Amino acid sequence: MTSDSIKKIVFGKPLKSSEMESEKMQVWKALPILSSDALSSVAYGTEQILLELATVGVAAFAFSLPIAVSIIALILLLVISYRQVIEAYPQGGGAYMVSKENLGMVWGRLTGVSLLIDYTLTVAVSISAGVQAITSAFPITVPYIVPIALLLVWIMVWLNLRGTSESGTIFAIPTYFFILCVLLLIGKGTFDMLTGSLNTHPIQIVPSAMTGSLTLFVLLKAFSSGCSAVTGIEAISDAVPHFRTPSVKNAKRTLASLGTLLAIVFGGVTLLSLGYGIAPDPKGHTSVLSMVTEQAFGRGTMYYATQIATMLILTLAANTSFNGFPILASIMAQDKNFPRMFSFRGDRLSFNYGIITLGVLASLLLIAFKGKTDGLIPLYAIGVFLSFTLAQSGLVRKWLRERIAGWFGKLLINGLGAIVSFGVLLIFCFTKFAEGAWIVIIVTPLLLWLITKVNSHYDDVAKQLRIDIEQERVCVKEPVIIVPVAGIHRVVAQSLNYARSLSPNVIAFYVSFSDEEEALMEEKWNKWDPGVRLVIFKSRYRTIVKPLAEFIERIDTHVSEKQSIMVILPQFIPKKWWHRLLHNQSASRIRSKLQADKDIVVATVPYHLHE
Repeated sequence: MTSDSIKKIVFGKPLKSSEMESEKMQVWKALPILSSDALSSVAYGTEQILLELATVGVAAFAFSLPIAVSIIALILLLVISYRQVIEAYPQGGGAYMVSKENLGMVWGRLTGVSLLIDYTLTVAVSISAGVQAITSAFPITVPYIVPIALLLVWIMVWLNLRGTSESGTIFAIPTYFFILCVLLLIGKGTFDMLTGSLNTHPIQIVPSAMTGSLTLFVLLKAFSSGCSAVTGIEAISDAVPHFRTPSVKNAKRTLASLGTLLAIVFGGVTLLSLGYGIAPDPKGHTSVLSMVTEQAFGRGTMYYATQIATMLILTLAANTSFNGFPILASIMAQDKNFPRMFSFRGDRLSFNYGIITLGVLASLLLIAFKGKTDGLIPLYAIGVFLSFTLAQSGLVRKWLRERIAGWFGKLLINGLGAIVSFGVLLIFCFTKFAEGAWIVIIVTPLLLWLITKVNSHYDDVAKQLRIDIEQERVCVKEPVIIVPVAGIHRVVAQSLNYARSLSPNVIAFYVSFSDEEEALMEEKWNKWDPGVRLVIFKSRYRTIVKPLAEFIERIDTHVSEKQSIMVILPQFIPKKWWHRLLHNQSASRIRSKLQADKDIVVATVPYHLHE
């Protein structure tokens, strides 16, 4: 079985570029692919609010509902704002494109960096929360949190490398199953509340009285922790070109569906946690959603179904990033703000470099934080709220400049969105700084500096490669060709024949390690008489590369301006991979050394071995 056939089995058969339209998403597929991040936040958003309020006692839990309402209002504001982003920038790119075109490239890069960081953290947080759903239902899995998390990450990598259309079909069923389970949970809990049949959850984890003052700082910390529910909204605006035609209309419908569902499930679970008297597990092994579900349904079929659905959607929530990160990286690469290979599609029309890079970065985070959601949350959402702020500010500037029909209403919406997003960003930085937010605050400018250097490199390369087609003419230089030889055999003969077809000035170069070896080679060469001059260099230190470099320097001093130097390397290619380990690969070492010299042309003449 060849490597190509294995690749087809694992990743699917290659797709033609003309099949791109079939890979684009309908609304029913786009919702699970691009919205699972935001929808899944119901699994940990409420819990993060309660964990902060628990520090001052049970009575503070009453504030969880007003905080949730504030977050829902923020979600709806951002949904309205990002519908305008979709209308204004149907070519995709979302916040990055808005910031770049209206605030300048520096702000665009900052937005891009912020989103890439947030996408990476989204994968880590979603996967870790998904594993928490597993440990809630099956405590025996607690010692294996990190291995399970890494396994889930690389399953996501594999599915996304197979392509959007195929992965979208796989992702749709668990997402809609989760929505159904949570809606049934909210329905059952609402019925319990209306009929007065609520179970009372005993509070043992936190003190029964306030142990500290409920300050504005505590409320702001709870609000900022709950704002993790807002992440993921921007992914739809990034991916507008990946929707089926009409792409703008379908993207807006998907965003509206997301906003409605998110408001219902996040608000509903927060309400039920308050009604059932749920207190969070400080060890993080049992989730609040698990406890709410157990109170509503008991530990029966619906409980385990909801836990499995939660685990699945939290794993799939990472898929929002596996779509958003590669798309954004490809757009930034096209602008020369990211390595160019990130703009290339693979055999399955997916951005392979972006997908694999995201998998590696998320895995490193999960290992570093031991798969703990609580440790990752303080790093989370800073990037996305920075991008929210810059995107809304960019649109404000756009409406002020263009003043199209209805511009003032758009200005008010985006202006309010910018102010609120900036306020949340400040709250997050202030309240979460000591808990880990400082890492993101330091890493963001470092990455901004790095991609600025990437852009400068590409600009420098473009300047050096640019020619004036009116004046620049192709100038043919007759090369002096040097062919390093290790003996007399078929590969050498083939290389010399090729060299002589290019130029009459061919020199064979041989390195000997003893007088006897030198004499023997000279005798054999004269007997063979290929019509090529042989130069023998004796190496006292048993190296090949350095003598060749010194010989080339000598030749260079005698070469005229109308001539160039070319080195042709004979190299045989073994049929089996392990055969390569049996040879010294001197051609590769010579090539690496000579390619550092700007005046040398290096070519390889391969000879494929049959066995």
